Amino acid sequence: MKAKQILQLAGISGALAVGLGAFGAHSLEELLIQNNRLETFQTAVNYHFYHTLALLGIGLLGTIKPEWKGINLSAWCMILGILIFSGSLYVLCLTGFTWLGAITPLGGLAFILGWLNIFYSSYKN
Repeated sequence: MKAKQILQLAGISGALAVGLGAFGAHSLEELLIQNNRLETFQTAVNYHFYHTLALLGIGLLGTIKPEWKGINLSAWCMILGILIFSGSLYVLCLTGFTWLGAITPLGGLAFILGWLNIFYSSYKN
């Protein structure tokens, strides 16, 4: 994946994080409070944002250091983490499917691998 594509994905992901956060705060607040899921939804939005910013940083790093080919793995890990971690929490909050909580840690693992790969890429390059 090219740095430009990573930056584009970061832009889309950031827009989705803002949209979902606003939707949760304004349109879903009563439902989330009623189902005791407001904090869970906020966690999903927070991690979505944190790792979107990481994705943005990876894209910028890819622009500055295009020879760092290994950094792409970090981008994929962040994207996968957002989809699995935040995505499973969003769906859990909206549907009540509690079994999704079992896959959420896999998204967290993807985040950890993404951060570790940033370290490894900077070390080897």
